[in-house]
Amino acid sequence: MDNYVLKSFLDNCDVAIIGTSGGIGKALVAQLSKQSCVRHIFSCSRTRHDGETDKISYIPINITDETSIISAVKEIKTKTKKIDLIIIATGILHQGDTLQPEKTWKNLDAENLSNIFRINTIGPALIAKHFIDLLPKDRKSVFAALSARVGSIEDNYIGGWYGYRSSKAALNMMVKSLSIELSRKNPEAIAVTLHPGTVNTNLSKPFQSSVPNGKLFAPHVSANYLLKVIDNLQSKSTGQLFAWDGGKIPF
Repeated sequence: MDNYVLKSFLDNCDVAIIGTSGGIGKALVAQLSKQSCVRHIFSCSRTRHDGETDKISYIPINITDETSIISAVKEIKTKTKKIDLIIIATGILHQGDTLQPEKTWKNLDAENLSNIFRINTIGPALIAKHFIDLLPKDRKSVFAALSARVGSIEDNYIGGWYGYRSSKAALNMMVKSLSIELSRKNPEAIAVTLHPGTVNTNLSKPFQSSVPNGKLFAPHVSANYLLKVIDNLQSKSTGQLFAWDGGKIPF
């Protein structure tokens, strides 16, 4: 698959990707670094990684720590005044033996629920709080957070996965509300959530055996699809949840 070329963003645009130690975030940085319209990429993650260049700056961030988010924004502001594209590529589904998707309500655990909401919902909300004012007002800009199809209430036919489903549904609502306020303050800006498909990363690894042939994407393939969706977004798209193929997913 050829790298998708962005067409709807102006030249010399700046990008911030939050969660670049993960497979999708890392792939997004790699894809965007090849875009001629992208001037600079702020690669934000909790752990330092290789790959800094003249075009890519590593910015330390912990989305569960608001002080860390504030510090990241301050550092970014020393290098640019505006960010044209902000993508949050963070998320948690499982963690060792202590946190696993619930198969029944009997598996519900207060500490696990708190942890999954802190990372999947509250963290992105705090990123929006401090990053979204960086979106320019004189041209198209996008704030996007990775969600999931299983976060759709209308599309839930099999139940289970209580914490993950609920945290992603809450993320969708958070961005929906944010999009309404944003449309009043910055009509050119677009805020959406995106379903990247099932991607061959650590998040999906324990569940890949049930994925149909051809539906398990390599990270760079998912990143390519996501950039195409983002490129095709218009003002009327704001506040919605889109799948990797551009299809709208009901809340």
